Amino acid sequence: MASWPRRLLRAAAPTRGYAVLCGGVTLVTAALFVVFVTAPGGALVTQNVSNVALCLGAAAAAWAGLAKAVRERARVRWAWALTGLGSLSWGIGQGFCIWYETVLNREVPFPSLADAGYFWMMPFTAAGLLLLTVSRQSIAQQVRSILDGLMIAASLLLITWVLILGPLVRQGADSALGLLITLWYPGGDVVVLTIMLFLVARLRRGGRRPMSLPLVGAGLVAFTVSDSGYAYLTLLDSYGSGNVLDLGWFTGFMLLLLAARRPERTRAGEDAHALTRPLGVMLPYIAVLGALATSTAEVLRHGAHDPLVSWSRSSIILLIVGRQLLTLLENRSLTRDLEARVEARTAELRASEQRFQALVQHSSDVVTVIDEGGVVTYQSESLQRVFGYEPARFHGIPLTDLMMPEAAQVLVAAIEAISATAYGSRVVEVPMLHADGHRCVAEVTLTNLLHDESVRGIVLNSRDISERKELEDQLVHEAFHDGLTKLANRALFKDRLEVALRRRDEVAILFLDLDGFKEVNDSLGHAAGDHLLIQVATRLTEAVRDGDTVARFGGDEFAVLIDSVAGPGDADELATRIVAALDEQFHIENQEMHVQGSIGIALTGPDARDADQLMRNADLAMYRAKSAGSGRFARYDPQMHSGLVERLQLAADLRRALENADELELHYQPTIELRSGNIVGFEALVRWRHPVRGMISPADFIPLAESTGLIRPLGRWVLAEACRQAVAWGMDDPQRAMTMAVNVSGRQFDQPDLPEIVGSVLAGTGLPAERLCLEMTESVLMTDTEENLAVLLSLKDIGVKLAIDDFGTGYSSLAYLRRFPVDTLKIDRSFVERLSGAAPDSALARTIVQLGQSLGMATVAEGIEQYAQFRALRRMGCDLAQGYYFSRPLPAAEAGELLRDRAALPV
Repeated sequence: MASWPRRLLRAAAPTRGYAVLCGGVTLVTAALFVVFVTAPGGALVTQNVSNVALCLGAAAAAWAGLAKAVRERARVRWAWALTGLGSLSWGIGQGFCIWYETVLNREVPFPSLADAGYFWMMPFTAAGLLLLTVSRQSIAQQVRSILDGLMIAASLLLITWVLILGPLVRQGADSALGLLITLWYPGGDVVVLTIMLFLVARLRRGGRRPMSLPLVGAGLVAFTVSDSGYAYLTLLDSYGSGNVLDLGWFTGFMLLLLAARRPERTRAGEDAHALTRPLGVMLPYIAVLGALATSTAEVLRHGAHDPLVSWSRSSIILLIVGRQLLTLLENRSLTRDLEARVEARTAELRASEQRFQALVQHSSDVVTVIDEGGVVTYQSESLQRVFGYEPARFHGIPLTDLMMPEAAQVLVAAIEAISATAYGSRVVEVPMLHADGHRCVAEVTLTNLLHDESVRGIVLNSRDISERKELEDQLVHEAFHDGLTKLANRALFKDRLEVALRRRDEVAILFLDLDGFKEVNDSLGHAAGDHLLIQVATRLTEAVRDGDTVARFGGDEFAVLIDSVAGPGDADELATRIVAALDEQFHIENQEMHVQGSIGIALTGPDARDADQLMRNADLAMYRAKSAGSGRFARYDPQMHSGLVERLQLAADLRRALENADELELHYQPTIELRSGNIVGFEALVRWRHPVRGMISPADFIPLAESTGLIRPLGRWVLAEACRQAVAWGMDDPQRAMTMAVNVSGRQFDQPDLPEIVGSVLAGTGLPAERLCLEMTESVLMTDTEENLAVLLSLKDIGVKLAIDDFGTGYSSLAYLRRFPVDTLKIDRSFVERLSGAAPDSALARTIVQLGQSLGMATVAEGIEQYAQFRALRRMGCDLAQGYYFSRPLPAAEAGELLRDRAALPV
């Protein structure tokens, strides 16, 4: 309650700037009032102050209205523009008044040019107000609005005639034009006030306000007072500028200024009942009562009234009669409309009741209502369709007497749970016996409507969910079993393992991975592979004990859970039986196949107390068994885990070494031309100098890099460093026909952008492409043949040389050699070793040399350590050689010494 003055002030002055403007207008108006009353400088000063203030006030109101028009939408823009023009016209008239009184120093004649300006004030303002948008109305409402407007206009005309216009006419004037102009001012005011009152009553109440009507109306009232006084004093020839009456015009202009400058506020929404509010309905009658009171007072004072008053009163009476007739017609139409709506609503409710009854009777749900004692008071017809019973059989009998004992127990508990809560609900599943004798499952929703006057019972909605339960059971089974072998899957295996671990301490699991399963898929197809997996699942199930769980994890991976073990021997015995079962031949598509498996065994212990640890240990043991050969099993020991941890740590150290690149270095082994003994190139070999472990062999970290994917950044670093060193040695000189060989892993060929990487390294280092030789193993030719062929062709387009490393140990055929763009064959060191000893064997090495010569390829012998090997290979016609006989792989500085001092080579 204490904040209502603040809210009132905020409504009057929404913004700080507007509040300052209101304050300024109030101060100026008060100052003018003091000047008009006291006349401190005499009549002449007061006259000049009044003229200037009225001219400035009219100019300010005109400027505000026209400025407002620029910012408004179409119809409102014209309303403000015409209102502003009205003020401007009045200001021009006031300017002529100043010309007469101040410049010419004589009285303003009547009528004069000043009246020409004053004259257009009210027409412009009336036109502007009529352009404002009013709410949309029906034809009846429009007729009523016209009648209301005419009632207001007639009433105001009568009041104005009795109080102002009649006395003015009876007073007379010097001329007819003067009398007309004198009557025009209050008459125009009456017209404008009529429009204003009509708008106040009928203008839409919601949304955006086009004008601040209270301020505009107050300003027009101020004009009316001053215009009426001016007309009266003019006829008496007693008006002069500087009169207190001038304050009304100034106040009117200031109120128009404030209306135009008032910030706009948007209401929340349109008021749909604006036309039914008391002001809109009663305003015409208030005006009529005013006219009646005025005319009655005139009659009581003078005993009679002139004909205009009589005609006005008669017109008002006719307008009232017409409005009442229109109201009666509207009420009659409204009554018929209400009766039609009531009938339609009654029919709708009756149809809704019938529809609800039909839905309940024929619903797929069975609706049952029982009272507080559990006796059935209503049973829907759908009972026979769903459960096969006659509905009449249930009526008047306790529901629990008709149910199976276990179902009755569940329902009683549910009823007790909701009986104390109004509209409480509970959903239960209960077994039901169908009328034909088969068991089914029903879902029952119980709702407490005992407090509902229309029900007064507990409502049970029942439905048969037997098919849904069967589907759920089937989905659960499929979610926890392998679709191919019908064995348990990983999720169910882990769940049973966790249950076994909670139930007892000694548990063992076996992980099985088939050896050679990929070859079956590749050679006979996936259908044969699936048939093999089904047979393996059958043999595993037959090999295990009752109560043990056999699972398939996916692919060719299986697992066995031994629920209870007396010791490690039980797991070993089962693994032996499984190996023996798999050792027998499998018959797949009329073919006999032999497939073995590698088995890892893990038992609970200090290092395996939960399911995840036990499964991890079995997985590690399985990989240990696979590395030992096919058809073996291995039991987990902690060393396997420590080896895994060491491998992970080594991988992390290698990643760090690649980021820093200060632990890696390249050693270079020279390639010798056997015929001349000259160095024709180097092979770059990466070395890792670990800060703690020292020098780590490539045999330890290269496979690790391949398995972790680090071989790709490692290979790029080696390639870039080798090319940079080759340029530093001057191998880019066309006069020195030397090449730098770099090994490329098969994992690097998985990168489709390998040619772009090689090209960017060559461009960055400046090494000519023909000075780079990329060496790969035969496996690159055998895996992803088409993809790798495309990569090799792209490399050849760049201009690099390609070599097959360790040739003779793989499975490449002559067709592959002819198809792939290979430049060099490197004879594996195992063939070179056979060239020395008591019984040298040179057949294989000679065959490879001759093969290379026939295909136009250079041959490089690796691993030469003795002079006899060197001599034998030179006699065979082998082109190039590498080995400790010539030089070990050397750091870059020492390898550079070999280039400068070739006498150090033993050739």
